Amino acid sequence: MTVRGVAIYAGSFDPPTNGHLDLVERASQLFPRVIVAIGFHPTRKPLFAVPERLELLRESCRQFENVEIAYFRGLLIQYCKSVGAAVIVRGLRAATDFEYELQIAHANADLAPDIDTVFLPTRTNYGFISASLVREIASHGGDVSRYAPPVVCEALKKRFGEADAASISAERREG
Repeated sequence: MTVRGVAIYAGSFDPPTNGHLDLVERASQLFPRVIVAIGFHPTRKPLFAVPERLELLRESCRQFENVEIAYFRGLLIQYCKSVGAAVIVRGLRAATDFEYELQIAHANADLAPDIDTVFLPTRTNYGFISASLVREIASHGGDVSRYAPPVVCEALKKRFGEADAASISAERREG
């Protein structure tokens, strides 16, 4: 079954997780074209820069022929209009996500009544996975291979390995 038009799945994807990829896969089966879009948040300090996240998503999503990876600034609803998207896809991990997501969906519907929001609940085995959890585990040298694609695991090892090396160097200079 294919639903109408272009769908946007937006987020920070810092980093992309297996939960994100599950939603991308499922959306790609529902919609003829899916744009996975990294949104810019001026108040957040991401672990990975936008070009890095774009590359991690491209590599992680290359098996999905109808999925594109993009980046946008501004309101999601404006971006949807600019690319002709008819649907916003949002994932729900827990009941606590629903209230926030519903509020955003209502605001988006008020701004653009012709763009619908579709909620996809995460699969049970991905319900607890978040990008912040993956970052936290990886920052302490933990194994995140169950939670993130291999390319992301490698990027995290490199990022936190570099951070550890810089921290050790700083400690040596101060000591």
